[in-house]
Amino acid sequence: MEPRLVGPGPYRATRLWNEIIELFRAGMPLRKHRCRFKSYERCFKASEAVECLHELLGSNQNFGPEVTRDQTVKLLKKFLKNHVIEDIKGRWGKEDFEDDGRLYRFPPSSPLKSYPKKPSCGKEVIKFPDWNEPRAGPSQEPIPVKSIAMNSEMWYKRHSIAIGEVPACKLVFRRELTQTNIEEIWKSMTLTRLQKVLGLDSLDEVLDTKLVNSKHIVQNVYNVNKQGIVTLEDKSKELPHWILSAMKCLVNWPSCSDLKQPTYSGFERDVFKTIVDYFSQMKEPLLTFNFFDVFVSVLGLLQKPSKAVEALQISCLLLPPENRKRLQLLVRMMARISLNQDLPRLSESVRTRTLMVQAFSRCILCSKDEIDLDELLAAKLVSFLMDNYQEILSVPSALKSSIEDHVVHLQRVQIKYAGADSDATLPPPSFCHQITTGEFEYQRATGSQEPLAALLEEIVMNKEISLKDKKKKLKQFQKSYPEVYRVRFPSPETEAMLFPEKTKQKPPILMWALKKPFQPFHRTRSFRM
Repeated sequence: MEPRLVGPGPYRATRLWNEIIELFRAGMPLRKHRCRFKSYERCFKASEAVECLHELLGSNQNFGPEVTRDQTVKLLKKFLKNHVIEDIKGRWGKEDFEDDGRLYRFPPSSPLKSYPKKPSCGKEVIKFPDWNEPRAGPSQEPIPVKSIAMNSEMWYKRHSIAIGEVPACKLVFRRELTQTNIEEIWKSMTLTRLQKVLGLDSLDEVLDTKLVNSKHIVQNVYNVNKQGIVTLEDKSKELPHWILSAMKCLVNWPSCSDLKQPTYSGFERDVFKTIVDYFSQMKEPLLTFNFFDVFVSVLGLLQKPSKAVEALQISCLLLPPENRKRLQLLVRMMARISLNQDLPRLSESVRTRTLMVQAFSRCILCSKDEIDLDELLAAKLVSFLMDNYQEILSVPSALKSSIEDHVVHLQRVQIKYAGADSDATLPPPSFCHQITTGEFEYQRATGSQEPLAALLEEIVMNKEISLKDKKKKLKQFQKSYPEVYRVRFPSPETEAMLFPEKTKQKPPILMWALKKPFQPFHRTRSFRM
């Protein structure tokens, strides 16, 4: 059986569990063994199982070569507890598996897990300002408007109502967006982007959107210092000073400026144990129980690093600010300690990087319901976090820009045409600045009168329309812009010159028409004698 990549989606942990069991059952060699003068068919030693499963996990792209032999033993303990394997006497249910020579076998019943049925999470409908809502009064802040140099063609389109080219339109004044509106927009667009990156039809199976706090997203984006670390409004939720000092000590070793007491042999290991104990006693992991399925789904994108980084960027924005800050400080410490060549080894048996992953993976990601692959999944995620923490734990600039542009767009005065369902697409705004009265009068004259005069001249010089249509358009223009029309045609005579009256030519008079009609010849009596 060939291993396959389990992508993002609902119940990914369960799908991985079933995948590993199928691979283990298909790849584990079974043969005859003797124990206490008795032979047992189709069984295997515990050490053989560890060797086989460790090789399977290391070559599987869902886990990778960073899986340790100790983690493999822990997974086999869970296999024994869940009756994936049993000892040769049929006993199971306890996690007493050890890496030794005891004999085990596969039970005849199927050990695969069924997919749980989660109640569908109701989707929240965010109500935005409606077109027909009355204006909520003058805005507290001026609406940014970008001045545009318009040519005659643009004015022809904008003012084509006056000449009957397009249906009537109206200016729609949006009501002012409240802070709550803006926070809900951030939540909606952030979750929409996360769903797109994960490639899911819906987030319902991996996330209850009602548990996402829109205030947390906004605070994580805007309340940051120069290093990108979240700043907390409630200082009681900060890490204790002594923990921060201990973390700085190991990061900057051997320069421990915050520690005034002298160090001793093994001092760095005691400091590290203090940090591990503090984070291990937390009641909930930093990525929270509510977002476990989301982060497990992101693990399915690790074959596409750029997609995985973006998905983790967005997912980490959903965390409470205090959790996000602790995650930033902890992962940064883990990565820098792993690269600190001056720091003595913190363990004799494992490398420093592996120790970091083993010590802190469970306090970063775990499930509330004791998922059997918790440790392996957490180790995979934490390892990726350490390699890409600077990008993952920063604010995604593309998402921030798109949401800010959308909010500005909703706050602008809009143009709506009759029968149109969408807003007019206008160029992005820029902030306005104050000008003098003289400049305003000049801009009003040059920015309004001149384009209208050019529009009128185009109507006058257009030879493709009939005289009847031209007269009709000029009458409509005169009614809408009488001042501009009066400048072009100051008197009726100038207007008449545009439509000169044609003199009616009388038909020529024929000479034969003046003669009497033809009469027959009559002989008359001659007067000649």
